[in-house]
Amino acid sequence: MDLSDHDQVTLGLIADTHGTLDGNLLPQLAEMDVIVHAGDLLDPAELGRLTPLSGHVVAVRGNNDTAGQWPAGTEALLENLPDQARIILPGGVLVVEHGHRVNPARTRHERLRRRHPEARAIVYGHTHRRVIDTQAEPWVLNPGAAGRLRAYGGIGFLKLTATPTIWHVEAVILSGKRPH
Repeated sequence: MDLSDHDQVTLGLIADTHGTLDGNLLPQLAEMDVIVHAGDLLDPAELGRLTPLSGHVVAVRGNNDTAGQWPAGTEALLENLPDQARIILPGGVLVVEHGHRVNPARTRHERLRRRHPEARAIVYGHTHRRVIDTQAEPWVLNPGAAGRLRAYGGIGFLKLTATPTIWHVEAVILSGKRPH
């Protein structure tokens, strides 16, 4: 996807919904230009609930996105889910992968940066832990869980605003919600 000709693009970065996408996030996500899901959907119907302004939803496959864990009859949709996605934004490239194949965990950020040196930011999921690592480029971002399972730090997402010169990321967390 190439959005580099836009003056500004706002993305909602989510991950690890595990079939339990919290509906309270939907109004805020609907205000995003694009929604990016970094894997572990477990139910393709969740993608249909996402309605960003542009209509563009980008999703990658997580380690739990398997035929055995998805609803019967959705295998064809699963086969079309890539392991990685690349989005060209104003001011740089955003790379998305689930991150479960980048181990050990203690060196995951370093390894992701080495894997994707062309990126301005890398989004991954898998850990259910929200991370905004902007100490070096490319940035490494994990939106935490947007579902109700193991949402360490609260259910939420990351909002990334990209312009040709400035990128800004912030956490959006549902207040008063405790994960199960």
